[in-house]
Amino acid sequence: MDTLTLTASALEAFVVRAKAATYVGGTGKVAPARTASHDLEYREGELVYRDSYFGGTDFLGQETVHHADRPVWGMNYYGYLLSDDIDAYTAGETIKGALTQLYRQNRFLGGFRHTVDGLSYVDENTGDVLRFQGVEHITTAEGVRAYELRYHGGRVLD
Repeated sequence: MDTLTLTASALEAFVVRAKAATYVGGTGKVAPARTASHDLEYREGELVYRDSYFGGTDFLGQETVHHADRPVWGMNYYGYLLSDDIDAYTAGETIKGALTQLYRQNRFLGGFRHTVDGLSYVDENTGDVLRFQGVEHITTAEGVRAYELRYHGGRVLD
């Protein structure tokens, strides 16, 4: 499969597998590409996914997909706590639980809601794998928006 034959559906399926294996699945840790970054990587043949981020409670990152050493897709994100009603560990576990369910539907876009232990995770976005933007957030049982992440991305063309 060359870069021109990598369809949107094949790209999306790869991104879902990569996301499920790395951050959610807890695998793929590689040496940092930049000072103080946390890097995760997933490979299938000539396709390589890398998630590289900085921080913890408030964090900034970028995901990329390369095909045959050429960038074909990317996403930038910034996440942060909004209140003391949740800590970084609880937010992370809530996100991992929600994303596990989302990835089981073989997607990472399209809107999604998941509630566990009184915390509601919501992802809202527009677009598709080729060009998208969105926000995910966690709201407490009392209705307090305690966490938010904003993201955008899409295909990369030469």
